[in-house]
Amino acid sequence: MSDKKLEEFENKLKADIKIEPRDWMPDDYRKNLIRMMSQHAHSEIVGMLPEGNWITRAPSLKRKKILMAKVQDEAGHGLYLYCATETLGADRKDLIEQLNTGKAKYASVFNYPTTTWADMGAVGWLVDGAAIMNQVSLQRTSYAPYSRAMVRICKEESFHQRQGFEIMEVMSNGTKEQREMAQDALDRWWWPALMMFGPHDANSPRSAKSLLWKIKRETNDELRQRFVDRVVPQADFLGLKIPDPDLKWNEKKGGHDFGEIDWDEFYSVVNGNGPCNRERLKARTEADENGRWVREAAEAYAAKHAS
Repeated sequence: MSDKKLEEFENKLKADIKIEPRDWMPDDYRKNLIRMMSQHAHSEIVGMLPEGNWITRAPSLKRKKILMAKVQDEAGHGLYLYCATETLGADRKDLIEQLNTGKAKYASVFNYPTTTWADMGAVGWLVDGAAIMNQVSLQRTSYAPYSRAMVRICKEESFHQRQGFEIMEVMSNGTKEQREMAQDALDRWWWPALMMFGPHDANSPRSAKSLLWKIKRETNDELRQRFVDRVVPQADFLGLKIPDPDLKWNEKKGGHDFGEIDWDEFYSVVNGNGPCNRERLKARTEADENGRWVREAAEAYAAKHAS
């Protein structure tokens, strides 16, 4: 490694100058980005599955159209992120293969089932809310293509979060059965949403370097705390109860204290043992195989007209 190049790289980071694809960068910086960005892309693609499950069963044409648009947005987010990852020299085929074989990780929250329509509200409100909490910070990430992708993604994710909250508002102000469904969805999605921010900072071996390189701008625990503080008054507005007996306002720190996440469950789901892990990978591998003829035809056409 050239000391001069490393010094120039570090000086750019100190000056908050974005790193572009053709700029020199340390191998570890490149590898860290490929891992993080590809996992983000995988999460967008797999995240289509629990919501796509409800497109045909949405309670009205309006809800169906909104949900279809949302799932389409998620596909676009995956595309932006795969494209951004390719600027680092990654091969998209390899990335997809890693996803389909279970080698690559994606957000653990998408391995939980969506069993009622209220889950579409909870996923939008909590899961997309947690995602945008992290993604707003990533708009300032040090790698320029990732930063640019996040600007557009955040605009769309903010709509998704509002759409989910609106579903929860309608249901929490509806019939007794609808209110019960809304509360049940909150009960089931609260802890998986908190898990989305990852392990505690002390137990996250890559966080220190990601922060040093300004790939990440805030720690897992800082983002999780901000999420809790933002969602608690929203739940109060909805008349719903967050399923955490340890949740209380801490005047001294100006934020909420909350209970400990079940980390055994978190790592079990991350390592492939969640309620829907196998179902999600099966759906992805089948979709990949069913679309193979389209990719092969496109490649053959491109090769023919390039010669």
